[in-house]
Amino acid sequence: MAKRLYEVWKGKNKFIFRGRLIFGPDAKSLIITLLLIIVPVIIFCTNVARNLLGETSGNIAGYAILMVTVVFTIYVLLLLLLTSARDPGIVPRNLHPPTEEMCYDSSASIDVGRQTPTPRLPPTKEVIVNGVPVRVKYCITCQLYRPPRCSHCSVCDNCVERFDHHCPWVGQCIGMRNYRAFFLFISSSTILCIFIFGMSALNIKFLTNDYGTVWKAIKESPLSVVLMVYCFIFLWFVGGLTCFHLYLIGTNQLKPEVQVVNYLWKNVQVRHDAKTVSTRRTDNKKTTYETFRYRGVERPQVYDRGCLNNFREVFCSKIKPSRNNFHAYVQENERGFTRGMNSEGYIGNLDGNRREKVEDDREIGGDLLKISQRREAEDA
Repeated sequence: MAKRLYEVWKGKNKFIFRGRLIFGPDAKSLIITLLLIIVPVIIFCTNVARNLLGETSGNIAGYAILMVTVVFTIYVLLLLLLTSARDPGIVPRNLHPPTEEMCYDSSASIDVGRQTPTPRLPPTKEVIVNGVPVRVKYCITCQLYRPPRCSHCSVCDNCVERFDHHCPWVGQCIGMRNYRAFFLFISSSTILCIFIFGMSALNIKFLTNDYGTVWKAIKESPLSVVLMVYCFIFLWFVGGLTCFHLYLIGTNQLKPEVQVVNYLWKNVQVRHDAKTVSTRRTDNKKTTYETFRYRGVERPQVYDRGCLNNFREVFCSKIKPSRNNFHAYVQENERGFTRGMNSEGYIGNLDGNRREKVEDDREIGGDLLKISQRREAEDA
């Protein structure tokens, strides 16, 4: 019986409306984010804005303040939905590892006591981006070589194109397809904080004129002061984040998780063609994910097209369609990824089910020694 793709999806995402909306596994954090936005706005509209209406009686300015607050809040919430409920650019998993890239390690042995080559994939390979060689890494979970600027999110368990970071406040990865909405969300939240802070200060000023002292004005409207303190605190967060992402956009960079910098960027020893070589990743990712990861390392700016063109790329380019139709039906023979795709499929644990993934293995009945001999003859 055919099932929809979202029903057999191997990532940790959560779906609603039959796969039409996709969230991260920490989507519940959206409730906190919504409360942080909606509650202060309700307090502002029912207390501060209402008082400003009285102070500006007969003036359209009081109603304009209320309308701007409501409309702009709806706009911010819409951007939050577009950020958190959209496919961020998930790269579909392969059903089988790319066999044309496989190499064979003759040092491994199997149960019969004879030496047999073990099929495995090189951990990295180089592609050319804007005339510069960029190293891309093989993802053992998704069974593919990640496109440039793509990284695997450990939270959602997906490879995401132009991966910036996983944001727990929106419960979603920030990537190629929702980065614009994310930036507009944090920048709009910054403007909303400034607006509420300014209007609350204006309310205190009006009350000071009415009651004579600032202290009496604060006693008359303590919620205005609470909102000012609240907005000031959160302005440092969303405002700082907005400025940081303006820098990233201007230089065409992306963003990393600081916690994994030291771990991920150690030199790793990889065994390749019976000899050990030391390699360091040299792909030119620059996202929030890239900026902290590559700090202190001189790297060519492969993707930098100049400040103006970088901004045009983010704000004026067309958003690419999703590679996944989560609402679509998939046939039984198309759901191979539900059987558990991991590194054992191609690095040595070769049971009957996994061997059928290797095309050469099917051609000659599973004798990997013959494969090695045949390829050695071809190379000679």
